Amino acid sequence: MSVDSLMSRLNPLVNFILHSPVHWLLSPGLMLITVTGRRTGRQYTIPVGYQRDGDTVVVIVSRARTKSWWRNYRERSLIELRLRGASLRGWAELVPPRSEEFRIHAERTLRRVPGMARVFKVAFDRRTGLSQAQQEELGHEIAVVRITLNED
Repeated sequence: MSVDSLMSRLNPLVNFILHSPVHWLLSPGLMLITVTGRRTGRQYTIPVGYQRDGDTVVVIVSRARTKSWWRNYRERSLIELRLRGASLRGWAELVPPRSEEFRIHAERTLRRVPGMARVFKVAFDRRTGLSQAQQEELGHEIAVVRITLNED
């Protein structure tokens, strides 16, 4: 069974936990996003890993070619989140893979979780950081979605 298949089977359990009073078990690294399909208008909720810095939440989508939800954010669009037990809304937007912002978020993830280099299929050296060639490779393997939270 592939990792993606296993995660898909666990999604309902993760969804339940993140909506429950014991959300704190998973909330430090996982949140729920509710995505509305551009063409279908259908909504679906999925768990994703995240990094938060103030009113900005960043989601790194590994194996991006096999997932489609992030494509809804090539243009800035509304998104709903379940973050640390709170229901929030924000504006999500895809970060261009050749941008400095993309490099910063990818590198931050690789420094925080070194094992992600294997998942991202890149030979990352913490001392030198990402090279331009590695960033270009990553642009084919991952997507970076930046969410700016609304102040409701």
